[in-house]
Amino acid sequence: MAAGAADLLGALRPAFLPLPADWPPTLTVVVDTEEEFDWHAPFDRAATSVGNIAHQPLAQRIFDRFGIVPTYVVDYPVATSDAAIAVLARMADDGRCEIGAHLHPWVTPPYREEAGSARNSFPGNLPPELERDKLAVLTGAITGRFGVRPRVYKAGRYGIGPRTMDHLAALDYRIDVSIVPHTDFSGVGGPDFSAFPARPFQTPAAVLACPLSVGFAGCLASWGASLYPALAHPWAAAWRAGGIAARLGLLQRLRLSPEGHSFGDLVALTRATLRRGQRLFMLTYHSSSLLPGGSPYVRDLDEREAFLNTLDRYCEFFLRRCGGRALSVAALHRMLLPPAAALRPAPADGLHTA
Repeated sequence: MAAGAADLLGALRPAFLPLPADWPPTLTVVVDTEEEFDWHAPFDRAATSVGNIAHQPLAQRIFDRFGIVPTYVVDYPVATSDAAIAVLARMADDGRCEIGAHLHPWVTPPYREEAGSARNSFPGNLPPELERDKLAVLTGAITGRFGVRPRVYKAGRYGIGPRTMDHLAALDYRIDVSIVPHTDFSGVGGPDFSAFPARPFQTPAAVLACPLSVGFAGCLASWGASLYPALAHPWAAAWRAGGIAARLGLLQRLRLSPEGHSFGDLVALTRATLRRGQRLFMLTYHSSSLLPGGSPYVRDLDEREAFLNTLDRYCEFFLRRCGGRALSVAALHRMLLPPAAALRPAPADGLHTA
């Protein structure tokens, strides 16, 4: 069985970290750096093309202009491709980006799970020893090819499980960026994050968890965590209740990503969550979205241009108009958990707050 909300909360035992009162709006960027594949087809172990990596400088130029250091979490096909490494290592060696790990189990040895299984595409659903072994192989490949040991991890399909943090600690990872707040993947065999807020926390394994930025906009946004599950219920979905609520400006769940979201969506999410006191934001997307046809979000050159324009405009909005700053994930870890005086964790309550 996939991990439910109660299972994950029990396994992770989150100790939420309070931010200082003067903490400015802070943006991190994480790119799921992976192969191209058909998102609507069964998972294919032979689908390992990484042609999209050659297009990553298009977005990196935007980040460079704003002084943003993104983290490219790379998976096994990327970490074992000479062409992909040539692109990413050049940027990493210049200090313009950081390299983390991204585990797609269906294309990462050892292969002991059922090929093509949707359930097994979530790494946390694998037997613990197999999840650990795949992560170890991926870590070794990244370390050997990039010359730096990854410290940031993002599970493929956001699929962490009850033992994931222990595996990360054993391999000396410091940060996990897999949690998608207010989101339930259990319907497709994945984890249920519906009880998790978009707040950083420390786990008993001493891994810092930095969730993606997922939140609510609309006049009912303050009650989003309580109301949205009802709108997402199958009976409500059949009546398109969520879409109606969004169009009426009542409630909309948004993710801080240019994939499937307009610039206006990202601004609305940022403003709504800033009003509720949130100060930490994570912008995410898939590397394959920079190759026209590489993901469902960017089908042609015009859509890629729109994608990049949204990315550019949002960076300008956040850093210039919101008075924000950008930190790499590693820098964020150093600020949240300084080695000499770590912040005192807050009690694991308030799980349904923004």
